[in-house]
Parts: sequence; C-alpha cells; structure tokens
Amino acid sequence: MVMENDALTQINEQTMCICGRIAAMRTVWTKNNLGRRFLGCSYYGRPDACDYFKWVDPPLLHPRYKSVINLLLVNANREAVLEKKWKRIVLYHQIVLAVVVLIILVHYVL
Repeated sequence: MVMENDALTQINEQTMCICGRIAAMRTVWTKNNLGRRFLGCSYYGRPDACDYFKWVDPPLLHPRYKSVINLLLVNANREAVLEKKWKRIVLYHQIVLAVVVLIILVHYVL
C-alpha cells in the first residue's frame, strides 16, 4: 500500500499538463466511473486551463465494484444526514433548556 501511494505521488509530481503546470490528481464520482482517479490541468475550471486529461486508474470492469462503491457512498451520505439531524436536535434541546432556565429565573427573581 505504501509503495502504491509513493508511485501515485511520483506520477502526480512528474506529470505536466499541456500548459506546463503540474497535473492535479482528482477523483470522479459519476455513475460510470465511481471513485476512479485521473490527472488533469491544475487550473481546471479557469479560463486559462488546458484540456489535459489522463486516467490514473483502470476502468472498473466488474459491475460489483461499482455497486460496492455506490453503497459506501450511500451509507456515508446517510451518516452525514443523521449527524446533521442529531446536531439540530441537540441545538433544539439546548434552546429549550435555556428558555426554561430563563423562565425559572424570571419567575423567582420577580
């Protein structure tokens, strides 16, 4: 695993795009190429970017790979949604508690 990361770093550091900049490694999350990495111009999205593009990973040939990655993404999204809901619930309870404390303080002070 370490050797693979070193090799990818070396590929990324040595690959130049058409406009002479070091190519940036990115990951695609489309349905057909889930999790597949590629090299592209580091100025992608800017007007002065070139059209350099090269796949780093081979295509996912077995449909099972795509379905496993898709399930992992769905689970990660589900966890993010649950975490966001949990934070809202906690905030709601903190607000309710603060209001109750204020009511008690006002009732006993006045």
